[in-house]
Amino acid sequence: MPGRPRSWFFRVALVAAAFLRPEQRARPLAARHGPRPRSQAPGSLKCFLGALNMEMTEVTGVSLKRGSVAVEDNDRVAPAEEAKRQKILDHCLTKSPSELEHVSPPSGVNVPEPPEAVSAREGTKNSDVQLEEEEEEEEDGLSEEGEEEEEAESFADMMKHGLTELDVGITKFVSSHQGFSGILKERYSDFVVHEIGKDGRISHLDDLSVPVDEEDPSEDVFTVLTAEEKQRLEELQLFKNKETSVAIEVIEDTKEKRTIIHQAIKSLFPGLETKTEDREGKKYIVAYHAAGKKALANPRKHSWPKSRGSYCHFVLYKENKDTMDAINVLSKYLRVKPNIFSYMGTKDKRAITVQEIAVLKITAQRLAHLNKCLMNFKLGNFSYQKNPLKLGELQGNHFTVVLRNITGTDEQVQQAMNSLKEIGFINYYGMQRFGTTAVPTYQVGRAILQNSWTEVMDLILKPRSGAEKGYLVKCREEWAKTKDPAAALRKLPVKRCVEGQLLRGLSKYGMKNIVSAFGIIPRNNRLMYIHSYQSYVWNNMVSKRIEEYGLRPVPGDLVLKGATATYVDEEDVNNYSIHDVVMPLPGFDVIYPKHKISEAYREMLTADNLDIDNMRHKIRDYSLSGAYRKIIIRPQNVSWEVVAYDDPKIPLFNTDVDNLEGKPPPVFASEGKYRALKMDFSLPPSTYATMAIREVLKMDTSIKNQTQLNTTWLR
Repeated sequence: MPGRPRSWFFRVALVAAAFLRPEQRARPLAARHGPRPRSQAPGSLKCFLGALNMEMTEVTGVSLKRGSVAVEDNDRVAPAEEAKRQKILDHCLTKSPSELEHVSPPSGVNVPEPPEAVSAREGTKNSDVQLEEEEEEEEDGLSEEGEEEEEAESFADMMKHGLTELDVGITKFVSSHQGFSGILKERYSDFVVHEIGKDGRISHLDDLSVPVDEEDPSEDVFTVLTAEEKQRLEELQLFKNKETSVAIEVIEDTKEKRTIIHQAIKSLFPGLETKTEDREGKKYIVAYHAAGKKALANPRKHSWPKSRGSYCHFVLYKENKDTMDAINVLSKYLRVKPNIFSYMGTKDKRAITVQEIAVLKITAQRLAHLNKCLMNFKLGNFSYQKNPLKLGELQGNHFTVVLRNITGTDEQVQQAMNSLKEIGFINYYGMQRFGTTAVPTYQVGRAILQNSWTEVMDLILKPRSGAEKGYLVKCREEWAKTKDPAAALRKLPVKRCVEGQLLRGLSKYGMKNIVSAFGIIPRNNRLMYIHSYQSYVWNNMVSKRIEEYGLRPVPGDLVLKGATATYVDEEDVNNYSIHDVVMPLPGFDVIYPKHKISEAYREMLTADNLDIDNMRHKIRDYSLSGAYRKIIIRPQNVSWEVVAYDDPKIPLFNTDVDNLEGKPPPVFASEGKYRALKMDFSLPPSTYATMAIREVLKMDTSIKNQTQLNTTWLR
């Protein structure tokens, strides 16, 4: 690939094609939908890689070429463009404290999807998802030069070690149509997700105005302090120097000017108090800590008007950031702790997504000012409310998806989309649930449930084939050679990955206490492994159920009445449809069907040395209560149209930002060189849009399958 540095290819191969091209990352939103370079023409490497990933209802997506599909990847890699953003911030509200840090997930594991709550109510998410704070400051990403590593294998070679759908039990379709080819995400904006709130309304960003509030400070607070003064105040606020106070001289001394400086410091640097002092005939505003280090964590309660709701709710439009990374960015720029933000569901990285966020005692004015400082984000639709948002309150997500360059006839498209609308798709857990490397996440989960802690450690740390950063490869090699956690840890510049966290735990607790060492990994990441195993079992059992009994309810099936599972009897079988039938994720608080599939569950768990009658674990966190999940999902609000176009570079629908900027919607000719399928549909929480698209196009959604069938694109 002449003209591209190895670091670019390595990063793209590792992330499996994040949305933004490097040149796009430094451009504002409005400029991002311009002409595409020749290197991203249909069928090129960039087109293929750009189509590889996305996962949703925690955002899903696929690159779709007939006979092959690329699956979403949830890997989080700290973007290199953060360094470039620093230059933009000089005229903004604040200066970024060095490079922004991001929480990294386990390597080779598509983590950010929070674990499902083990409850009978399908689709709810674990309410204790937290953004974990590290004990130490560290760089959480490498510079472009730092990422440059040897290309030992081509991307195709690395991906040959990955999983296929068959490996994780995804084997059946419900429709009888033939299927056809199409390319998803040929353009950046071909996959857009809007959250559906608890009131059933689809979230849109359509208002950037700030609510009028007499209590808000004037706009002058954002410009009254110099960059040097902001730097000194930031260092004071974050306890980065030995100063106990910072004095700001008041030039052109007036009461109004002093008031603005007081407001600016208190607004931009929560935790600092101010006072006015006379020094040698000059007025100074002195900033100091009022309550020690705890002051930074707590918003200023006394400065918030009692008449105003404590939470500012807003709609967040974001590109190429998952929800928790986005909150980390916002918290850094606002200089607050991430845990004052709340949301109803997480959205993955590789999409344009729109969702509601709430933040404690941060004004809409401060939030709106971030629109001048941040790229890939827009904040709007501000309102003050009494309560935060809670995980699981959302009703689902609405998807707008474009499949470009389709080969199906109008009749084939009509048949496929009618089937999706009327029958639906098998509610499989998508490939993203199981990781992308040679060590699937469900294998680690199985070892945890077996109480095989040495195997857990080995599976996470042993050398593996697959797409990984060079420093992870070196870390694994060091571990295999020395079994010295401290020595292996020194090979990792990014210690927030699961390997770094486990090695730090082994250094702290020793090799004889792997359980405690593993416990250093954030709880949700640990639970992700066992939920992956549950998903693996569920996929396999649902495929067996459909193979054995087809798409009709039979006696012995399970249905939900409220949150309680009950059996379908012979006399009432005609009262139900296949859309009512649920299957259990294995656990101690579920019942199993009363037909052949019950024995299939038992045989599968017995083969994995697990007792289906005792799913409690010595460690409470790893005890599985189980849950129920519908086997067939019928999307709501399904609509579609086939459009003709000549220019592959044109967007085929407007985003919320396009509409805010007054961009006219695209106009289509009656005939064109290419045809695209634009489809809209809504899904409940915890379902995978990838699986819906798989049903339409009838193809394997694994990266391995996509890569094997498209290796010529990588040469």
